[in-house]
Amino acid sequence: MYLPFLFLLPLIILSYSPHFATSSSPPNVLTQGSSLSVENNKDVLVSPNKLFTAGFHQIGQNAYCFAIWFSEPMSDGNHTLVWMANRDDPVNGKRSKFSLQKTGNLVLTDAGRKFWESETESNSTSQLQLIDSGNLVLNQQSDEQTCLWQSFSFPTDTILPNQPFTKDTFLVSSRSLTNLSSGFYKLYFDNDNVIRLLYNKDEITSVYWPSPWLRPWEAYRSTYNNSRFALLDSKGQFNSTDNLTFFTTDYGMQIYPRRLTLDVDGNIRVYTLNNGSWNVFGKIQSQRMQAGLDEPNCKAIQYTYNERGFFLCYVKTKLFNDYYLGTPYVTYLRLPTSYVSPYHQTVANMSSLELDCPNSTIKLERTYETKHANGAVNFILWFSVILGVIEFICFLFFFCVTQKPSGGTNQTYLAVATGFKRFTYDEIKKSSRKFREEIGRGGGGIVYKGILPDTREVAIKQLNDAGHGEAEFLAEMSIIGKINHRNLIETYGYCAEGNHRILVYEYMRNGSLANNLSANQLDWRKRFDIAIGVAKGLAYLHEECLEWVLHCDVKPHNILLDADYNPKVADFGLSKLFNRGAIENSIFSKIRGTRGYMAPEWVFNLPITSKVDVYSYGMVVLEMITGRSPACDQASDDNQSVDQKRLVSWVREKVHDATGSLIETQIVEILDPSMRDEYDKCQTQILLNMALQCVEEDADARPTMSEVVKMLLHPEMDD
Repeated sequence: MYLPFLFLLPLIILSYSPHFATSSSPPNVLTQGSSLSVENNKDVLVSPNKLFTAGFHQIGQNAYCFAIWFSEPMSDGNHTLVWMANRDDPVNGKRSKFSLQKTGNLVLTDAGRKFWESETESNSTSQLQLIDSGNLVLNQQSDEQTCLWQSFSFPTDTILPNQPFTKDTFLVSSRSLTNLSSGFYKLYFDNDNVIRLLYNKDEITSVYWPSPWLRPWEAYRSTYNNSRFALLDSKGQFNSTDNLTFFTTDYGMQIYPRRLTLDVDGNIRVYTLNNGSWNVFGKIQSQRMQAGLDEPNCKAIQYTYNERGFFLCYVKTKLFNDYYLGTPYVTYLRLPTSYVSPYHQTVANMSSLELDCPNSTIKLERTYETKHANGAVNFILWFSVILGVIEFICFLFFFCVTQKPSGGTNQTYLAVATGFKRFTYDEIKKSSRKFREEIGRGGGGIVYKGILPDTREVAIKQLNDAGHGEAEFLAEMSIIGKINHRNLIETYGYCAEGNHRILVYEYMRNGSLANNLSANQLDWRKRFDIAIGVAKGLAYLHEECLEWVLHCDVKPHNILLDADYNPKVADFGLSKLFNRGAIENSIFSKIRGTRGYMAPEWVFNLPITSKVDVYSYGMVVLEMITGRSPACDQASDDNQSVDQKRLVSWVREKVHDATGSLIETQIVEILDPSMRDEYDKCQTQILLNMALQCVEEDADARPTMSEVVKMLLHPEMDD
């Protein structure tokens, strides 16, 4: 009579233990249908060489991250984390799991709620494996193993030996020594193929390494290799395609674990683990505390980033109590070495994450249902909850019916009048796959690729200036909705939820004009057609809209090309909106635009009119003709960049030297080298003369954009 019970016993045990992998699975593999549980600290994956461990790591009270760490503890017993799946959103210490579902999808659940997934569903058998390099790899089992997902493609603040660092990856420092959530420093490949360090905080965002006032080659970097690839090898050599190379001081030793980490102070260090302690054997350090170290009488330094875009550092040999200089500076005090321990030892010996709150830890409050609760009690509890929900819904319905129309009606009217869709932030996250694929960035924000539910590919721009009030943002969106031109980017919708200000617009398959110029993808016919199309779009903004719209940042990065290389001007919507004829009120609170393309009016505080866009357009055309970028030099100059003046003067000199029309040899000297075998002499003459008129110092001497269109389409009218 005990046989039925004995038969059911294994089923009961399995039903209460779904998170264990089968006993036949090696400890470094997770098979389909298996899970790792947060409640069992032995539920981990270990690499075959025992160097790395993956599992749930506690970072606070009832707060856990799924992470990879070095198996060998440090001398204080802590472990060093090298990767985290959810560094900014810890999960609960109960009922949270990391699972490889039977569909082939990796899922992280937070107390039973789906929290993160890899979106790697497959019909083939797959398994998750922690390999010797520290890479967590999801492979599709077939004749040849296919990698569906890997942790190396999504680093946090650390890369390991032989881990590729590419254009699609970046490192973000931790917030502090005891808080491993995302901090303020970022290591990434920029659009010019140079690896850079960025400081990003609410008050300021700026590149600080290599020094932004240096040209790439002055910082011993190269911009000519667009593969954008870097690697720290197992011997201790770091190589990057932009010519950044360095060796660790223990180069050649392969017996110790190594890691390259972007530390909380914004410096890059290479560490080697030896006898339970991390030692620094290589680093790239910014030079902003260096002036004080070189001055023997230094008591402190004051450091800031001024409004013109330059770093300033002042050494203080005397200190005065409560004396304020008048400019916001960060002050660093110089202390005797006996007062503080070496910084790298502090960084190396502290790896536990205690999030910022009064007790230095975080506690996630959750209510968990007990598995053996009485059925009657559960029924009463659920009945009460359901009844309460029904009453709450009825109350909300009554409240909404009896209330007068408010802002929601305005938003609905805006959507109907403009054809825009008002997206929720959750819809934006889903369409962009949690902002996974970055396709561009600039001063206005970061652009991600997304796919709408109707399968349309879109560009999703997350605006940096979250200070736009919702009323102001919606008013500007209503104006954008009335703008419609084949050479202006089409806006599909927006999101104005909380502090989020996001635009959703059409995806341009051939990217920006800047990328196409640098890759020599445009022949002469395409360049001439692009010049005409951009001129038409700007003429529409200036003269045909119901509102006077200034772009204020016309440059190759803001000119996008569709599948047929038709140009469309982007980022015109939130630049500046005026009532027609209100030129006397054309006062801007700050300089707008990009160095190299900015009109002199910005610098000399002159009235801002549509002629600032004309000037920028002229610089873009000169760049298309000559292949020389006026923005490549960031040297200090009170007026404009040196290269901008040099480019205009150089072209003007070549043109003025010609008697009548340009001869072949002069055209060849001016033209982009890639165009010298194919160009139209007549069109070249037209473009050069028009561009030089557009970049006149005197705004009144420049043509309007509608006059530019006539010059390009009907040159005989100007003869």
